[in-house]
Amino acid sequence: MKKKILALALAGVLVVGALTGCGSSKSESSEKKTDDKKITVAASATPHAEILEEAKTLLKDKGYELEVKVFDDYVQPNNVVESGEFDANYFQHVPYLEQFNEEKGTHLVVAGKIHYEPFGIYPGTKKDLKDIAKGDKIAVPNDTTNEARALLLLQDNGIIKLKDGAGIKATVNDIEENPNNIEIVELEAAQVPRVVNEVAYVVLNGNYALEANYTVKKDALAYEKSDSEAAKTYVNVIAVKEGNENSEKIKALVDVLKSDSIKKFIDEKYDGAVIVYDGE
Repeated sequence: MKKKILALALAGVLVVGALTGCGSSKSESSEKKTDDKKITVAASATPHAEILEEAKTLLKDKGYELEVKVFDDYVQPNNVVESGEFDANYFQHVPYLEQFNEEKGTHLVVAGKIHYEPFGIYPGTKKDLKDIAKGDKIAVPNDTTNEARALLLLQDNGIIKLKDGAGIKATVNDIEENPNNIEIVELEAAQVPRVVNEVAYVVLNGNYALEANYTVKKDALAYEKSDSEAAKTYVNVIAVKEGNENSEKIKALVDVLKSDSIKKFIDEKYDGAVIVYDGE
Protein backbone atom coordinates (compact mmCIF):
# COMPACT_ATOMS: atom_id res chain seq x y z
CA MET A 1 0.00 0.00 0.00
CA LYS A 2 2.82 2.39 0.93
CA LYS A 3 4.54 1.61 -2.38
CA LYS A 4 1.34 2.43 -4.27
CA ILE A 5 0.92 5.78 -2.46
CA LEU A 6 4.58 6.66 -3.13
CA ALA A 7 4.16 5.85 -6.80
CA LEU A 8 1.08 8.05 -7.05
CA ALA A 9 2.89 10.88 -5.28
CA LEU A 10 5.84 10.66 -7.67
CA ALA A 11 3.48 10.64 -10.61
CA GLY A 12 1.86 13.79 -9.26
CA VAL A 13 5.24 15.49 -9.01
CA LEU A 14 6.01 14.54 -12.59
CA VAL A 15 2.68 15.89 -13.81
CA VAL A 16 3.07 19.16 -11.91
CA GLY A 17 6.63 19.48 -13.21
CA ALA A 18 5.48 18.91 -16.76
CA LEU A 19 2.70 21.46 -16.40
CA THR A 20 5.09 23.98 -14.84
CA GLY A 21 7.53 23.43 -17.68
CA CYS A 22 4.81 24.09 -20.24
CA GLY A 23 3.85 27.30 -18.47
CA SER A 24 7.46 28.49 -18.46
CA SER A 25 7.86 27.77 -22.15
CA LYS A 26 4.70 29.67 -22.95
CA SER A 27 5.88 32.65 -20.91
CA GLU A 28 9.27 32.71 -22.66
CA SER A 29 7.57 32.49 -26.03
CA SER A 30 5.30 35.39 -25.11
CA GLU A 31 8.27 37.51 -23.99
CA LYS A 32 10.12 36.77 -27.22
CA LYS A 33 7.08 37.77 -29.25
CA THR A 34 6.89 41.07 -27.35
CA ASP A 35 10.61 41.72 -27.92
CA ASP A 36 10.15 41.15 -31.65
CA LYS A 37 7.62 43.98 -31.71
CA LYS A 38 9.73 46.46 -29.73
CA ILE A 39 12.54 48.40 -31.41
CA THR A 40 15.12 50.15 -29.25
CA VAL A 41 17.29 52.81 -30.89
CA ALA A 42 20.16 54.90 -29.50
CA ALA A 43 20.33 58.31 -31.18
CA SER A 44 21.75 61.81 -31.20
CA ALA A 45 19.27 64.51 -30.24
CA THR A 46 19.27 66.57 -33.45
CA PRO A 47 18.06 65.61 -35.96
CA HIS A 48 18.11 61.85 -35.41
CA ALA A 49 15.91 61.50 -32.32
CA GLU A 50 13.49 64.07 -33.73
CA ILE A 51 13.10 62.06 -36.92
CA LEU A 52 12.61 58.86 -34.92
CA GLU A 53 9.92 60.50 -32.80
CA GLU A 54 8.06 61.33 -36.00
CA ALA A 55 8.41 57.68 -37.06
CA LYS A 56 6.79 56.29 -33.90
CA THR A 57 3.21 56.56 -35.10
CA LEU A 58 4.05 55.07 -38.50
CA LEU A 59 5.74 52.12 -36.83
CA LYS A 60 2.85 51.69 -34.42
CA ASP A 61 0.58 51.30 -37.44
CA LYS A 62 2.83 48.43 -38.50
CA GLY A 63 2.56 46.83 -35.06
CA TYR A 64 5.90 47.98 -33.63
CA GLU A 65 6.73 49.98 -30.52
CA LEU A 66 9.70 52.31 -30.99
CA GLU A 67 11.76 53.30 -27.96
CA VAL A 68 14.36 56.04 -28.45
CA LYS A 69 17.14 57.02 -26.06
CA VAL A 70 19.20 60.14 -26.66
CA PHE A 71 22.98 60.01 -26.17
CA ASP A 72 25.24 63.06 -26.17
CA ASP A 73 28.41 61.24 -27.21
CA TYR A 74 29.53 59.22 -30.22
CA VAL A 75 30.84 56.14 -28.40
CA GLN A 76 28.08 54.72 -26.21
CA PRO A 77 25.50 54.46 -29.01
CA ASN A 78 27.78 51.97 -30.73
CA ASN A 79 28.70 50.14 -27.54
CA VAL A 80 25.08 49.50 -26.55
CA VAL A 81 24.27 48.08 -29.98
CA GLU A 82 27.34 45.87 -29.95
CA SER A 83 26.36 44.55 -26.50
CA GLY A 84 22.81 43.82 -27.61
CA GLU A 85 21.27 46.29 -25.16
CA PHE A 86 19.81 48.24 -28.10
CA ASP A 87 18.62 47.00 -31.47
CA ALA A 88 20.07 49.84 -33.52
CA ASN A 89 21.51 53.32 -33.48
CA TYR A 90 21.04 56.39 -35.62
CA PHE A 91 23.68 59.09 -35.28
CA GLN A 92 26.68 58.38 -37.50
CA HIS A 93 27.90 58.30 -41.06
CA VAL A 94 29.66 55.42 -42.78
CA PRO A 95 33.31 56.56 -42.42
CA TYR A 96 32.87 56.96 -38.66
CA LEU A 97 31.21 53.56 -38.38
CA GLU A 98 34.02 51.87 -40.29
CA GLN A 99 36.68 53.66 -38.25
CA PHE A 100 34.93 52.70 -34.99
CA ASN A 101 34.78 49.02 -35.99
CA GLU A 102 38.46 49.04 -36.88
CA GLU A 103 39.58 50.74 -33.69
CA LYS A 104 37.20 49.08 -31.20
CA GLY A 105 36.83 45.62 -32.73
CA THR A 106 33.04 45.96 -32.95
CA HIS A 107 30.84 44.23 -35.51
CA LEU A 108 28.41 46.92 -36.62
CA VAL A 109 26.91 47.11 -40.10
CA VAL A 110 24.69 49.46 -42.09
CA ALA A 111 21.02 48.46 -42.17
CA GLY A 112 19.82 51.54 -44.05
CA LYS A 113 21.08 54.87 -45.40
CA ILE A 114 18.69 57.62 -44.32
CA HIS A 115 19.92 61.20 -44.71
CA TYR A 116 22.94 63.45 -44.95
CA GLU A 117 23.64 66.78 -43.31
CA PRO A 118 25.40 69.03 -45.80
CA PHE A 119 28.44 70.95 -44.70
CA GLY A 120 28.10 74.63 -45.36
CA ILE A 121 30.28 77.72 -45.35
CA TYR A 122 28.49 80.31 -43.21
CA PRO A 123 29.05 84.03 -42.61
CA GLY A 124 31.30 85.19 -39.83
CA THR A 125 32.39 88.80 -39.98
CA LYS A 126 31.96 88.68 -43.76
CA LYS A 127 28.69 87.99 -45.54
CA ASP A 128 29.87 87.00 -49.03
CA LEU A 129 32.62 84.72 -50.28
CA LYS A 130 33.50 87.38 -52.86
CA ASP A 131 34.76 89.52 -49.98
CA ILE A 132 37.46 87.06 -48.99
CA ALA A 133 40.82 88.78 -48.50
CA LYS A 134 44.39 87.91 -47.70
CA GLY A 135 44.93 86.74 -44.15
CA ASP A 136 41.27 86.03 -43.43
CA LYS A 137 40.48 83.37 -40.85
CA ILE A 138 38.12 80.46 -41.47
CA ALA A 139 37.08 78.18 -38.58
CA VAL A 140 36.66 74.45 -39.26
CA PRO A 141 36.05 71.35 -37.09
CA ASN A 142 39.28 69.71 -35.97
CA ASP A 143 38.27 66.01 -35.90
CA THR A 144 39.72 63.93 -38.72
CA THR A 145 36.55 63.21 -40.68
CA ASN A 146 34.89 66.60 -40.43
CA GLU A 147 38.03 68.63 -41.01
CA ALA A 148 38.63 66.81 -44.29
CA ARG A 149 35.06 67.44 -45.31
CA ALA A 150 35.37 71.15 -44.52
CA LEU A 151 38.62 71.44 -46.48
CA LEU A 152 37.08 69.69 -49.48
CA LEU A 153 34.21 72.20 -49.44
CA LEU A 154 36.68 75.10 -49.29
CA GLN A 155 38.49 73.55 -52.23
CA ASP A 156 35.23 73.14 -54.19
CA ASN A 157 34.72 76.88 -53.80
CA GLY A 158 38.21 77.87 -54.96
CA ILE A 159 39.51 79.05 -51.61
CA ILE A 160 42.29 76.46 -51.29
CA LYS A 161 43.65 73.55 -53.30
CA LEU A 162 44.54 70.20 -51.70
CA LYS A 163 47.19 67.73 -52.77
CA ASP A 164 46.00 65.11 -55.22
CA GLY A 165 44.54 62.11 -53.43
CA ALA A 166 44.07 63.87 -50.07
CA GLY A 167 40.35 63.03 -50.16
CA ILE A 168 38.36 62.28 -47.01
CA LYS A 169 41.51 62.11 -44.85
CA ALA A 170 42.76 65.58 -45.77
CA THR A 171 44.28 67.83 -43.10
CA VAL A 172 45.67 71.35 -43.20
CA ASN A 173 49.02 69.77 -44.04
CA ASP A 174 47.53 68.72 -47.38
CA ILE A 175 46.84 72.29 -48.49
CA GLU A 176 48.92 72.75 -51.62
CA GLU A 177 47.71 76.17 -52.73
CA ASN A 178 46.40 79.00 -50.56
CA PRO A 179 46.41 82.13 -52.72
CA ASN A 180 44.95 84.38 -50.03
CA ASN A 181 47.08 82.92 -47.26
CA ILE A 182 43.91 82.01 -45.38
CA GLU A 183 44.41 80.99 -41.76
CA ILE A 184 42.50 77.77 -41.03
CA VAL A 185 41.38 77.88 -37.39
CA GLU A 186 40.88 74.31 -36.14
CA LEU A 187 38.37 73.94 -33.30
CA GLU A 188 36.31 71.22 -31.67
CA ALA A 189 33.13 71.00 -33.77
CA ALA A 190 30.81 72.36 -31.07
CA GLN A 191 33.05 75.43 -30.64
CA VAL A 192 33.01 76.50 -34.29
CA PRO A 193 29.60 78.29 -34.19
CA ARG A 194 30.77 80.28 -31.19
CA VAL A 195 33.48 82.17 -33.07
CA VAL A 196 31.33 83.69 -35.83
CA ASN A 197 32.22 87.17 -34.58
CA GLU A 198 35.95 86.43 -34.59
CA VAL A 199 36.57 84.89 -38.02
CA ALA A 200 35.58 85.75 -41.59
CA TYR A 201 33.70 82.49 -42.16
CA VAL A 202 32.84 79.24 -40.39
CA VAL A 203 32.38 75.78 -41.87
CA LEU A 204 29.70 73.75 -40.12
CA ASN A 205 27.95 70.42 -40.52
CA GLY A 206 24.17 70.20 -40.43
CA ASN A 207 23.43 69.55 -36.78
CA TYR A 208 25.74 72.28 -35.48
CA ALA A 209 24.34 74.70 -38.04
CA LEU A 210 20.86 73.95 -36.68
CA GLU A 211 22.01 74.54 -33.12
CA ALA A 212 23.50 77.87 -34.21
CA ASN A 213 20.14 78.81 -35.78
CA TYR A 214 21.53 78.65 -39.31
CA THR A 215 19.71 77.00 -42.18
CA VAL A 216 21.44 75.80 -45.31
CA LYS A 217 18.98 77.34 -47.75
CA LYS A 218 18.85 80.75 -46.11
CA ASP A 219 22.26 81.24 -44.56
CA ALA A 220 24.92 79.08 -46.23
CA LEU A 221 27.20 80.89 -48.66
CA ALA A 222 28.01 77.49 -50.20
CA TYR A 223 27.18 73.90 -49.31
CA GLU A 224 27.60 70.29 -50.41
CA LYS A 225 25.24 69.31 -53.21
CA SER A 226 23.13 66.14 -53.18
CA ASP A 227 25.17 64.56 -55.97
CA SER A 228 28.52 65.39 -54.38
CA GLU A 229 30.93 62.71 -53.28
CA ALA A 230 30.65 64.03 -49.73
CA ALA A 231 26.88 63.52 -49.67
CA LYS A 232 27.29 59.91 -50.76
CA THR A 233 30.19 59.30 -48.40
CA TYR A 234 28.78 60.92 -45.28
CA VAL A 235 25.21 59.63 -45.39
CA ASN A 236 23.82 58.99 -41.88
CA VAL A 237 22.75 55.42 -41.29
CA ILE A 238 20.79 53.01 -39.15
CA ALA A 239 23.49 50.72 -37.74
CA VAL A 240 22.95 47.31 -36.14
CA LYS A 241 25.07 44.44 -34.96
CA GLU A 242 26.11 42.18 -37.80
CA GLY A 243 23.50 39.49 -38.38
CA ASN A 244 20.53 41.66 -37.37
CA GLU A 245 20.33 43.80 -40.50
CA ASN A 246 17.70 41.57 -42.13
CA SER A 247 15.43 41.12 -39.11
CA GLU A 248 11.80 42.03 -39.70
CA LYS A 249 11.73 44.85 -37.19
CA ILE A 250 14.88 46.49 -38.53
CA LYS A 251 13.51 46.28 -42.05
CA ALA A 252 10.29 47.89 -40.80
CA LEU A 253 12.28 50.70 -39.13
CA VAL A 254 14.29 51.43 -42.27
CA ASP A 255 11.22 51.29 -44.51
CA VAL A 256 9.44 53.85 -42.35
CA LEU A 257 12.45 56.17 -42.23
CA LYS A 258 12.60 56.04 -46.03
CA SER A 259 8.87 56.62 -46.43
CA ASP A 260 7.34 59.64 -48.16
CA SER A 261 5.90 60.79 -44.83
CA ILE A 262 9.32 61.03 -43.20
CA LYS A 263 10.83 62.63 -46.30
CA LYS A 264 8.16 65.34 -46.13
CA PHE A 265 8.79 65.85 -42.41
CA ILE A 266 12.54 66.24 -42.98
CA ASP A 267 12.11 68.66 -45.89
CA GLU A 268 9.68 70.87 -44.00
CA LYS A 269 11.34 70.87 -40.58
CA TYR A 270 15.01 71.27 -41.48
CA ASP A 271 14.82 73.51 -44.52
CA GLY A 272 17.85 71.99 -46.22
CA ALA A 273 19.99 71.40 -43.13
CA VAL A 274 19.05 67.73 -43.36
CA ILE A 275 18.53 66.14 -46.76
CA VAL A 276 16.96 62.76 -47.49
CA TYR A 277 19.35 60.30 -49.09
CA ASP A 278 17.82 59.00 -52.32
CA GLY A 279 20.33 56.24 -53.03
CA GLU A 280 20.12 52.59 -52.06
